[in-house]
Amino acid sequence: MSPDRDDAAGLPPAPEVVQIEVGLMQNFCEILYCPDTREAAIVDPAWEVDRLLREVERLDLRVTTALITHTHHDHIEGVDLLVEKTGAAVVVNPREAKQVGAPGRTLVDAVDGRDIAIGKRGVRALETRGHTVGGTCYLADGYVVTGDVMFVGGCGRTDFPGGDTAEMWRSLQRLARLPEETRVYPGHNYGDTETSTIAHEIRTNRFLRCATFEEFRTLRERKRPA
Repeated sequence: MSPDRDDAAGLPPAPEVVQIEVGLMQNFCEILYCPDTREAAIVDPAWEVDRLLREVERLDLRVTTALITHTHHDHIEGVDLLVEKTGAAVVVNPREAKQVGAPGRTLVDAVDGRDIAIGKRGVRALETRGHTVGGTCYLADGYVVTGDVMFVGGCGRTDFPGGDTAEMWRSLQRLARLPEETRVYPGHNYGDTETSTIAHEIRTNRFLRCATFEEFRTLRERKRPA
Protein backbone atom coordinates (compact mmCIF):
# COMPACT_ATOMS: atom_id res chain seq x y z
CA MET A 1 0.00 0.00 0.00
CA SER A 2 1.27 3.48 -0.89
CA PRO A 3 -0.78 5.81 1.30
CA ASP A 4 1.22 8.96 0.65
CA ARG A 5 0.83 9.14 -3.09
CA ASP A 6 -2.05 10.67 -5.02
CA ASP A 7 -3.96 7.54 -5.98
CA ALA A 8 -6.20 9.44 -8.40
CA ALA A 9 -3.39 11.05 -10.40
CA GLY A 10 -3.19 10.13 -14.08
CA LEU A 11 -6.15 7.77 -14.11
CA PRO A 12 -7.28 6.42 -17.49
CA PRO A 13 -10.72 7.50 -18.76
CA ALA A 14 -13.45 5.91 -16.67
CA PRO A 15 -15.60 3.05 -17.91
CA GLU A 16 -19.35 3.47 -17.81
CA VAL A 17 -20.82 1.72 -14.77
CA VAL A 18 -24.03 -0.25 -14.20
CA GLN A 19 -24.76 -1.36 -10.63
CA ILE A 20 -26.96 -4.44 -10.08
CA GLU A 21 -28.06 -6.02 -6.80
CA VAL A 22 -27.92 -9.82 -6.91
CA GLY A 23 -28.55 -12.78 -4.64
CA LEU A 24 -29.96 -13.03 -1.14
CA MET A 25 -27.05 -11.33 0.65
CA GLN A 26 -27.70 -7.89 -0.87
CA ASN A 27 -24.59 -8.12 -3.03
CA PHE A 28 -23.81 -5.49 -5.61
CA CYS A 29 -22.13 -6.38 -8.90
CA GLU A 30 -20.96 -3.72 -11.31
CA ILE A 31 -20.68 -3.97 -15.06
CA LEU A 32 -17.94 -1.61 -16.19
CA TYR A 33 -17.69 -1.04 -19.91
CA CYS A 34 -16.06 0.95 -22.68
CA PRO A 35 -18.71 2.59 -24.88
CA ASP A 36 -16.32 2.63 -27.86
CA THR A 37 -15.14 -0.98 -27.97
CA ARG A 38 -18.08 -2.48 -26.01
CA GLU A 39 -15.61 -4.45 -23.88
CA ALA A 40 -16.77 -4.99 -20.30
CA ALA A 41 -15.67 -6.17 -16.88
CA ILE A 42 -17.89 -7.63 -14.18
CA VAL A 43 -16.96 -7.00 -10.56
CA ASP A 44 -17.28 -9.91 -8.10
CA PRO A 45 -19.47 -12.31 -10.09
CA ALA A 46 -21.11 -14.52 -7.49
CA TRP A 47 -24.86 -14.78 -7.79
CA GLU A 48 -27.21 -14.59 -10.80
CA VAL A 49 -24.48 -14.72 -13.41
CA ASP A 50 -27.02 -15.53 -16.12
CA ARG A 51 -28.93 -12.38 -15.21
CA LEU A 52 -25.73 -10.33 -15.40
CA LEU A 53 -24.97 -11.78 -18.81
CA ARG A 54 -28.48 -10.97 -20.03
CA GLU A 55 -27.80 -7.35 -19.10
CA VAL A 56 -24.46 -7.56 -20.92
CA GLU A 57 -26.29 -8.84 -23.99
CA ARG A 58 -28.93 -6.11 -23.72
CA LEU A 59 -26.18 -3.49 -23.69
CA ASP A 60 -24.41 -5.20 -26.61
CA LEU A 61 -21.23 -5.76 -24.61
CA ARG A 62 -18.49 -8.41 -24.56
CA VAL A 63 -17.13 -9.47 -21.19
CA THR A 64 -13.33 -9.71 -21.20
CA THR A 65 -12.54 -9.34 -17.51
CA ALA A 66 -13.70 -10.30 -14.03
CA LEU A 67 -12.50 -7.90 -11.33
CA ILE A 68 -12.29 -9.49 -7.89
CA THR A 69 -12.29 -7.29 -4.80
CA HIS A 70 -11.74 -10.26 -2.46
CA THR A 71 -12.38 -13.97 -2.47
CA HIS A 72 -15.07 -14.58 0.12
CA HIS A 73 -17.55 -17.03 -1.38
CA ASP A 74 -20.32 -14.47 -1.78
CA HIS A 75 -18.09 -12.53 -4.20
CA ILE A 76 -16.62 -15.34 -6.32
CA GLU A 77 -19.17 -18.17 -6.51
CA GLY A 78 -19.95 -17.28 -10.12
CA VAL A 79 -16.39 -16.90 -11.41
CA ASP A 80 -16.26 -20.40 -12.89
CA LEU A 81 -19.52 -19.91 -14.76
CA LEU A 82 -18.56 -16.46 -16.00
CA VAL A 83 -15.20 -17.66 -17.30
CA GLU A 84 -16.82 -20.70 -18.90
CA LYS A 85 -19.34 -18.55 -20.78
CA THR A 86 -17.06 -15.63 -21.70
CA GLY A 87 -13.41 -16.66 -21.42
CA ALA A 88 -12.81 -13.62 -19.22
CA ALA A 89 -9.45 -13.02 -17.56
CA VAL A 90 -9.66 -12.86 -13.78
CA VAL A 91 -8.04 -9.89 -12.03
CA VAL A 92 -7.24 -10.65 -8.40
CA ASN A 93 -4.68 -9.73 -5.76
CA PRO A 94 -1.86 -12.31 -5.77
CA ARG A 95 -2.42 -13.04 -2.07
CA GLU A 96 -5.85 -14.48 -2.91
CA ALA A 97 -5.25 -15.83 -6.41
CA LYS A 98 -5.33 -19.51 -5.40
CA GLN A 99 -9.03 -19.19 -4.53
CA VAL A 100 -9.94 -18.41 -8.16
CA GLY A 101 -7.10 -20.08 -10.04
CA ALA A 102 -7.77 -22.98 -12.40
CA PRO A 103 -5.83 -24.79 -15.13
CA GLY A 104 -5.78 -22.74 -18.31
CA ARG A 105 -7.39 -19.72 -16.68
CA THR A 106 -5.87 -16.29 -17.28
CA LEU A 107 -5.11 -14.56 -13.99
CA VAL A 108 -3.98 -10.93 -13.85
CA ASP A 109 -2.30 -9.72 -10.67
CA ALA A 110 -4.17 -6.80 -9.12
CA VAL A 111 -0.99 -5.37 -7.66
CA ASP A 112 -1.26 -2.00 -5.99
CA GLY A 113 -1.40 0.89 -8.47
CA ARG A 114 -1.84 -1.28 -11.56
CA ASP A 115 -4.04 0.17 -14.30
CA ILE A 116 -6.34 -2.44 -15.83
CA ALA A 117 -7.64 -1.72 -19.30
CA ILE A 118 -11.30 -2.18 -20.18
CA GLY A 119 -11.33 -1.38 -23.88
CA LYS A 120 -10.10 2.20 -24.21
CA ARG A 121 -11.07 2.91 -20.60
CA GLY A 122 -9.65 1.54 -17.38
CA VAL A 123 -9.52 1.28 -13.60
CA ARG A 124 -6.66 1.26 -11.09
CA ALA A 125 -6.19 -1.45 -8.45
CA LEU A 126 -5.78 -0.11 -4.92
CA GLU A 127 -4.65 -2.61 -2.31
CA THR A 128 -6.99 -2.14 0.64
CA ARG A 129 -6.42 -4.92 3.12
CA GLY A 130 -8.27 -5.39 6.37
CA HIS A 131 -11.36 -7.39 5.49
CA THR A 132 -9.11 -9.95 3.77
CA VAL A 133 -5.37 -10.31 3.14
CA GLY A 134 -5.60 -9.15 -0.46
CA GLY A 135 -8.58 -6.84 -0.51
CA THR A 136 -8.64 -4.59 -3.56
CA CYS A 137 -10.67 -1.55 -4.57
CA TYR A 138 -10.94 -0.49 -8.21
CA LEU A 139 -10.59 3.25 -8.74
CA ALA A 140 -11.86 5.00 -11.85
CA ASP A 141 -11.83 8.66 -12.76
CA GLY A 142 -14.84 9.75 -10.69
CA TYR A 143 -15.77 6.61 -8.77
CA VAL A 144 -14.38 3.73 -6.73
CA VAL A 145 -15.67 0.17 -6.36
CA THR A 146 -14.97 -0.72 -2.73
CA GLY A 147 -16.10 -4.31 -2.26
CA ASP A 148 -16.38 -5.03 1.46
CA VAL A 149 -13.87 -2.40 2.59
CA MET A 150 -16.24 0.57 2.64
CA PHE A 151 -20.02 0.41 2.64
CA VAL A 152 -22.46 3.30 2.61
CA GLY A 153 -22.35 4.18 6.30
CA GLY A 154 -20.13 1.29 7.31
CA CYS A 155 -17.07 -0.86 6.69
CA GLY A 156 -16.25 -4.54 6.46
CA ARG A 157 -15.70 -6.91 9.35
CA THR A 158 -12.19 -7.76 10.47
CA ASP A 159 -12.93 -10.89 12.52
CA PHE A 160 -12.86 -13.33 9.61
CA PRO A 161 -9.66 -15.30 8.86
CA GLY A 162 -7.24 -12.88 7.20
CA GLY A 163 -8.96 -9.84 8.66
CA ASP A 164 -6.91 -7.16 10.37
CA THR A 165 -8.34 -4.11 12.15
CA ALA A 166 -5.17 -2.02 11.80
CA GLU A 167 -5.03 -2.73 8.06
CA MET A 168 -8.70 -1.81 7.72
CA TRP A 169 -8.04 1.52 9.43
CA ARG A 170 -5.20 2.27 7.01
CA SER A 171 -7.32 1.26 4.03
CA LEU A 172 -10.20 3.50 5.05
CA GLN A 173 -7.83 6.41 5.63
CA ARG A 174 -6.46 5.85 2.14
CA LEU A 175 -9.91 5.91 0.59
CA ALA A 176 -10.80 9.03 2.58
CA ARG A 177 -7.98 10.86 0.81
CA LEU A 178 -9.57 10.35 -2.62
CA PRO A 179 -11.25 13.40 -4.18
CA GLU A 180 -14.38 14.28 -2.22
CA GLU A 181 -16.65 13.94 -5.23
CA THR A 182 -15.53 10.34 -5.88
CA ARG A 183 -18.64 8.15 -6.00
CA VAL A 184 -18.57 5.00 -3.86
CA TYR A 185 -19.94 1.71 -5.21
CA PRO A 186 -19.91 -0.77 -2.30
CA GLY A 187 -20.07 -4.57 -2.36
CA HIS A 188 -23.38 -4.82 -0.48
CA ASN A 189 -26.57 -2.82 -0.24
CA TYR A 190 -26.25 -2.18 3.50
CA GLY A 191 -26.79 1.59 3.59
CA ASP A 192 -29.58 4.10 3.21
CA THR A 193 -28.62 4.61 -0.44
CA GLU A 194 -27.10 2.36 -3.09
CA THR A 195 -24.12 4.64 -3.67
CA SER A 196 -22.52 7.54 -1.86
CA THR A 197 -19.51 9.84 -2.18
CA ILE A 198 -16.26 10.08 -0.28
CA ALA A 199 -17.36 13.48 1.06
CA HIS A 200 -20.63 12.03 2.38
CA GLU A 201 -18.85 9.10 4.01
CA ILE A 202 -16.32 11.37 5.72
CA ARG A 203 -19.21 13.39 7.16
CA THR A 204 -21.54 10.55 8.15
CA ASN A 205 -19.80 7.15 8.29
CA ARG A 206 -19.16 6.40 11.96
CA PHE A 207 -16.03 4.42 11.10
CA LEU A 208 -14.49 7.27 9.11
CA ARG A 209 -15.43 9.77 11.80
CA CYS A 210 -13.15 8.06 14.32
CA ALA A 211 -10.32 10.43 15.27
CA THR A 212 -7.84 7.75 16.28
CA PHE A 213 -7.08 4.12 15.55
CA GLU A 214 -7.92 3.22 19.15
CA GLU A 215 -11.40 4.71 18.75
CA PHE A 216 -11.83 2.87 15.44
CA ARG A 217 -10.67 -0.45 16.91
CA THR A 218 -13.11 -0.18 19.80
CA LEU A 219 -15.98 0.54 17.39
CA ARG A 220 -15.03 -2.02 14.74
CA GLU A 221 -14.36 -4.89 17.08
CA ARG A 222 -17.69 -4.55 18.86
CA LYS A 223 -19.94 -3.89 15.84
CA ARG A 224 -20.80 -5.70 12.65
CA PRO A 225 -21.40 -3.70 9.45
CA ALA A 226 -24.62 -1.73 9.28
